[in-house]
Amino acid sequence: MNKQFRSVTFFSSIQWLFFIFANTVVVPISVASVFELSPDTVGSMLRASLIITGAACMLQGWLGHRLPIMEGHSGLLWGVILNLGMSASALGMSLQEIGGGIATGILLACGVTLLFAIFNGIPILQSIFSPMVMTVYLFLLTFQLIFIFFKGMLEVADNGTIDIAISLLSVAIVVLVSVLKIKGNKALSNFSILIGLLVGWLVYALLFPNEIKQPPQSGGFSFSLFPLGKPNLQFGIIGVTFFACVMNLTNTMASIKAGAAITQENPTAKQYRSSMAVTSVFTAIGTGFGLVPYTPFTSSIGFLQSTRIFERKPFFIGGGLLTLMGLVPVLGSFLSTMPVTIGNAVLFVAYLQLFGTAYSSINGSTFNSNTIFRLAAPLLVGISLMNCPASMFTSLPMFIQPFISNGLIMGVLLSIVLEKFVNWQEYELERN
Repeated sequence: MNKQFRSVTFFSSIQWLFFIFANTVVVPISVASVFELSPDTVGSMLRASLIITGAACMLQGWLGHRLPIMEGHSGLLWGVILNLGMSASALGMSLQEIGGGIATGILLACGVTLLFAIFNGIPILQSIFSPMVMTVYLFLLTFQLIFIFFKGMLEVADNGTIDIAISLLSVAIVVLVSVLKIKGNKALSNFSILIGLLVGWLVYALLFPNEIKQPPQSGGFSFSLFPLGKPNLQFGIIGVTFFACVMNLTNTMASIKAGAAITQENPTAKQYRSSMAVTSVFTAIGTGFGLVPYTPFTSSIGFLQSTRIFERKPFFIGGGLLTLMGLVPVLGSFLSTMPVTIGNAVLFVAYLQLFGTAYSSINGSTFNSNTIFRLAAPLLVGISLMNCPASMFTSLPMFIQPFISNGLIMGVLLSIVLEKFVNWQEYELERN
């Protein structure tokens, strides 16, 4: 029995390692590319990301929210930072000025978030991010992630068309993982993600050996502080970044609520406060190394629902292994050979489960022809904006563009406005 338990723990830990790594590795590389950093700096950022992310996961599980929920780079802030970096020339600023303003905005938001945690501002946040706002957020996050991973699992050739062979392999992996999850016995179902990654990686390496790529890496342990730019007082950039960081608190509220529900616990104010404190500390540390701010990954819920393994021990070990990967370059280099399309294909299946979390968050609510606007308006507006190219909004003031073009932000903002300024109870008794 003990041997079987150790085997389950071992494979669960490896599965967590792959999941956390797949959600981490692309972020620092893409940011460094936009900010035109040197290969050595890119490698240093990647290693710092692995070390800090692994440590953040372990500390969140130990002292923070105490749930097996990944702590990783915020997708919302990732998009905002990339958008600001690509807008540098239009703003008439250097990349270092943009990066410095971003750093100031993030550090300021970390300070405010710590104050919320210290002085128990959770009731204020809960009044803003109501259950309906959380439902809208979960649906929009699901759609955003599915769009990202669906596109990511399709290999696009230089001429803009898909590479049929590689894309078909990704589709085959999606089918394999789905079948294992639905039809497999408990062991196969729980480890369907790990099996899909390993099988996909092996087949990819055999069929497309010339496509395996190595990311840039640093040979030493040297790190440069604030590689994107030293903190400054570019108030426009600071404002955009600060607001996005505040909106990012939605992740914390939704992740803890959904994570506690799936482990059949009742989330407490202490969990929210501790999680916010841990996130703020690691975000501040990561900002010094040019990393995207951290947040509890709501998408981890989809992973947990796929694996049905809720113990924290494998989660701790997976986080520890990720930190080790950053400390020992050869280990991180090996794991970095994992094909991006295969990782995206497996994550596509894992995040399908997140739709179920969003759907169940409605809690059996019914809507009539009037109250449906409460859910449909922010949700469909957000999805519509997600499918609009950012170039459509270039005629707007530059500092507004990152918000208007972000369907997740606008959908959640619209939901907050509707919940605050419309008394929906007046319309609940009306018939269609």
